[in-house]
Amino acid sequence: MNTEQIQNFKGKYPKQLWYLFFSEMWERFCFYGMRGMLYFYMVHYLLMDKETANLQYGATQAWVYAFTFIGGLFADKIFGFRKSLFWGGLLMIVGSLILAINPKSFFFVGVSFSIVGTGFFKPNISSMVGKLYKEGDSRTDAGFSLFYAGVNLGALIGGYVCIAIGKGQMLSNLIPDNLKWNVAFGIAAVVMVISLLTFTQTQKSLGEIGLSPLLHLDKSKRKFYEWSTYVGSILIVPIIIVMVSNTVYTDYFMFAIGPISILYLAYEMKNFSIIENKKLIAAVIFMLFSIVFWAFFEQSGGSLSDFAAENLNGTVLGIPLDPNGVNNSANSFFVIAFAAIVGLVWLWMAKRKIEPNTVIKFGLAFLFLAGGFWIFYYTKFFADASGRTSLDLFTFGWFIITFGELCLSPIGMSAMTKLSPQKTQAVIMGMWFLASAYGQYFAGLLGANIAKASKNATNLEKLNVYADGYQQLAIYALIAGVVLIFISPFVKKLMQDVK
Repeated sequence: MNTEQIQNFKGKYPKQLWYLFFSEMWERFCFYGMRGMLYFYMVHYLLMDKETANLQYGATQAWVYAFTFIGGLFADKIFGFRKSLFWGGLLMIVGSLILAINPKSFFFVGVSFSIVGTGFFKPNISSMVGKLYKEGDSRTDAGFSLFYAGVNLGALIGGYVCIAIGKGQMLSNLIPDNLKWNVAFGIAAVVMVISLLTFTQTQKSLGEIGLSPLLHLDKSKRKFYEWSTYVGSILIVPIIIVMVSNTVYTDYFMFAIGPISILYLAYEMKNFSIIENKKLIAAVIFMLFSIVFWAFFEQSGGSLSDFAAENLNGTVLGIPLDPNGVNNSANSFFVIAFAAIVGLVWLWMAKRKIEPNTVIKFGLAFLFLAGGFWIFYYTKFFADASGRTSLDLFTFGWFIITFGELCLSPIGMSAMTKLSPQKTQAVIMGMWFLASAYGQYFAGLLGANIAKASKNATNLEKLNVYADGYQQLAIYALIAGVVLIFISPFVKKLMQDVK
């Protein structure tokens, strides 16, 4: 089957999308399972103080997303999407196995293998999804919305199961107490094996999509480039270990990698036409706005986590639930429930020629984000004397924000594949995830400022400080949304024929 036959599929989704959906779902189980354990394990088992653990966790997340840029670069120039994905998956398995064998002694070694592996895996499977569609196919956004549901299904299950086993809240009668964390990290390795097997057993259906860009070269020369990349990506692991375990280096890295990636893109742009370069400028505008979005959205792992622990009661619709559990999982739950429906709404609107363009969708994402944070602010009016307030209202805030995410994240991935020329597609997808790294980085700074303002306060005073901080974020998100919608005609011109 060739690419044209794949792209001429009938119905709403190509069959290859389902194969990539399940491969990504298991990979995200591994990733979010690992991510959900890191901070807890650092505080309770490596006995780090909470400030250090937060810095280490932030450094890890920034490196994970930033390394997707490097992984995308090597996929574009040497590996192709498929080999890059497979190599990244192997490194993630190695990282999880190292942690499963001895998490206390080899914590940063295992984490660093996982960081490099995710960099090779994550941007390239998203790029392959984009290749399943012809340019201008109105079904592309719906496909990315469904793919994004797979991401969240993996995140929801992995994020809960791994830490529940590690903490002894699941399968405790089957797993000896001294092995529970080994098993928890080991499960991440097992599901990553399932992800890779899913991909290798179905990749024939992808035709030429994702093959090496060096097939025109002599075989020995091609092997030299590939093996140099294999060896180089293993040799960089010790550097990552140093960078992650000494977080000041992460600050230097974040100051450098963004400007370097923009300069690299500018260098690549001299090889493209004016029309292609205008599209790339539009892509960069989307990236810059996405940094703002994720800086607010990613409060979930910082200030909102603290808010949930200290200031929320423990029931949703009368059902007893842990507030932190709701904060961690409500978004993934709502994405799974509504991603496909939102995708079908875009299809319905496209058929009637009333579907908003990508810029307007981005603007809507910020309006939903503003609405969610305004609801977080509004919880202060339901607080009791001890400073605890409605988990129902808080959950509704996440419900609103989820629609913002569905207007931005899957649509954003889709836009990156449509706006970037073939030769630089994985790099652009890497830069898209690099924007997420900056979002994580700035989210920590924003959360720290909110927390600093509430130091030594009573619980009720703390609730008011946090709520007022969320009101500020709601106002900034509203401004960003209005600005995006206002400049949408200009950005639409840059996008040329891309809708």
